[in-house]
Amino acid sequence: MSKTLTLAALQTHYGMDLDDNIARTVDLVRQAAAAGAQVILPSELFQGPYFCVAQEERWFAKAKPWREHPCVKALAPLAGELGVVIPISIFEREGPHYFNSLVMADADGSLMGVYRKSHIPDGPGYQEKYYFRPGDTGFKVWDTKHGRIGAGICWDQWYPECARAMALMGAQALLYPTAIGTEPHDATLDTALPWRRAMQGHAVSNVIPVVGANRIGFEPWEGYPNGGQRFYGSSFIADHRGDLIGDMGPDEEGFTSATVDLDFLDTHRAAWGFFRDRRPDLYGALSTGRPA
Repeated sequence: MSKTLTLAALQTHYGMDLDDNIARTVDLVRQAAAAGAQVILPSELFQGPYFCVAQEERWFAKAKPWREHPCVKALAPLAGELGVVIPISIFEREGPHYFNSLVMADADGSLMGVYRKSHIPDGPGYQEKYYFRPGDTGFKVWDTKHGRIGAGICWDQWYPECARAMALMGAQALLYPTAIGTEPHDATLDTALPWRRAMQGHAVSNVIPVVGANRIGFEPWEGYPNGGQRFYGSSFIADHRGDLIGDMGPDEEGFTSATVDLDFLDTHRAAWGFFRDRRPDLYGALSTGRPA
């Protein structure tokens, strides 16, 4: 019998109430697990509103050491109770250092470690460089009880190098928790489709399923009466062809799930030859900051 994996992406809105945000996520995890999901992905920084819209030092108080973070302490035992894998996105503090991080909770509730976001954006409405150091963990892939899972965080998902690195490390699925929506500097700019297409391309060129989980809803900017962002949801699961096998709308609340055949994917990936025909000897320009 083929080895299969059922993946799920959660999609909902979040606000200032940490307990409510956790409870909302727990409820959706339970729903997805009841539907058969084995790996369940909440969106990025679901502990609260997406606070990186401006540079305000008060938000640093919301960061916690990853083992002690309230989201980890709530969701890791839930993973063990339900027998599911949950990648948990958090605002992490390590001493004087702050990171946008992901803690992998295995299906027995154990904590497998932390990944720290590698690519940190800095632009209107997404001023993350003020809050987060660039990740120091390198890309991570985990041997969970349901499969070998790779995970990046939001801005990481735009970089083919991140996806390819995790695929080379043996990932069987790629997961990206996300917080993305309107662009404050340009009301006409809608990135929802390019956001999906970038990850669908990773699925095709690595012959691997990809999951993106985004939040929804309008989040007003506290202290900025005319400011705010509307997050466009559109969470999805793409198969190895880049076709959508799980799909949510821009305002839909809940989850989407899909099952993939890991044995088929192993064979199909080998048959395509993307990894056989790689030429690392020609890729030096990728490892230099400013190639000639």
